[in-house]
Amino acid sequence: MFDFAITGLFQVLMPNNFLVLFIGVFMGIVFGALPGLTATMGLALLVPFTFTMSPTAGLIMLAGIYVGAMYGDAIPAILINTPGTPAAIATTFDGFPLAQKGMAQHGLVAAAVASSFGSLVANIVLAAAAPPLAEISLKFGPPEYFWLGIFGLTIISTLSSGSPIKGFLAGSIGMILSAVGMAELGGDIRLTFGFPELQGGIELIVALIGFFCLPEILSSVIGQRRAAYAEKTVKPSLGVLGEVITSLFKRPVLMLRSAAIGTVVGFAPGAGGNIASMVSYNEACRWDKHPEEFGKGTVKGVAASEAANSAMAPGSLIPLLTLGIPGSPPAAVILGALMLHGMRPGAELFTDYADITYSFIMALLVAAFLVTLIGSFGSFVFSRIINIPSRYLAPAIVFMTVLGSYAIRNNMLDVWIMFIFGIIGYVSNKLKFHPAPIVLGLILGPFVEEGLVQSMLAGKAAGGTFSYMVFRPISGVLIFLCLMSLLWPIFAALRAKHKKVGGVSTSSSKGKEGRNESR
Repeated sequence: MFDFAITGLFQVLMPNNFLVLFIGVFMGIVFGALPGLTATMGLALLVPFTFTMSPTAGLIMLAGIYVGAMYGDAIPAILINTPGTPAAIATTFDGFPLAQKGMAQHGLVAAAVASSFGSLVANIVLAAAAPPLAEISLKFGPPEYFWLGIFGLTIISTLSSGSPIKGFLAGSIGMILSAVGMAELGGDIRLTFGFPELQGGIELIVALIGFFCLPEILSSVIGQRRAAYAEKTVKPSLGVLGEVITSLFKRPVLMLRSAAIGTVVGFAPGAGGNIASMVSYNEACRWDKHPEEFGKGTVKGVAASEAANSAMAPGSLIPLLTLGIPGSPPAAVILGALMLHGMRPGAELFTDYADITYSFIMALLVAAFLVTLIGSFGSFVFSRIINIPSRYLAPAIVFMTVLGSYAIRNNMLDVWIMFIFGIIGYVSNKLKFHPAPIVLGLILGPFVEEGLVQSMLAGKAAGGTFSYMVFRPISGVLIFLCLMSLLWPIFAALRAKHKKVGGVSTSSSKGKEGRNESR
């Protein structure tokens, strides 16, 4: 394996292949940065161009696009509060507040470094431990997916800005919205209100644009936040690079934990980067010594989200390369590219096509370093977008949101839905309802529903639904994590109360000692 890895690295570093990889990373960043364009779309559009290339060069380009898109989605999330892809939702929580404080470059550099680190860790796991991890992924059945979705929903208490009741209410609204359209199991038409266009459900990108981007634009236009995108002038500097990199690598536990979460979620087929980044952000907030800093603009929040998001990409390739099971939609496109080049996933990829396979894996690794370079030095350009006055920036953003919403399905109804969600998001912000739980419910609703229905059907066939859903090893672990996530806010509150009481008693005893000494 080590010999093939070294050979693959030399293949990637050849001038022609390195140029192809650089182009792929750059194009991936562009696709990720434009709302409505995703890594899946970028890969699908560019797969035909790889037919004229050798299998090695073609896969190297696709690797660059995939890794680049994982970082690119952080750019609009930080600058204009619009996730380029669903996986960047958690990046907006601290990324946009950083931009509002005139620290957009800090957020962009943190995203680039964390993306590279997460991708690096996941690629090492991919190269060294793909076969055994792939066997674990095969043990994921409907109950495991159901409990994984429930675990994701427990994060709502962290995203609800100090009001769990409001958070769970918003999450319930998101779950209801996720039921719009044709049921995946059974084919029932639900909540379409006579619109055939809604049979396919509510497009997630449309919801993201509506809930996250438009409320900021409305706040700026209405006049209550005229400087919504430029409260402070951004002045990029080289010192920021060293400052952010030093700050992140002083927190190895945060970085490693986020990368591990992204890798684990990645090799569970269908989970996706949105779950990985949400779970990682939640755990970062939970275990940090200063959780109150999250949501107000901290590089720790950006790093936690982006490290997990980028680690998910190589993680999703573990079941693909070993078993032929794509762990994410972009991985499914890569599967198609492999098949078109005459390569069948499985053991033969690591034997008959070992040189090409390890070149692909090494390309993912080198692409991670390119993301650091392009993202860090590109931050000098990207961050200056914030300096554009709102009266010019807002119309341009509205145009991009309309274009992005329409381009997904070429459907004008999606544009109107985007505007409706924007108004709802604006009103909910006024009522102190954060839109993140709504979007989380929208994402995880189908995930939970499908897992529950399939588990109930399989459980009846197995002789007991309860035992089938609960008494399975992986299900047991996930149930334990769900309980810990639900009970943690209570534990944290009790711990904080205990510390407060202890601090008061300590200070009072010190005061008594001081009075005795004066006597």
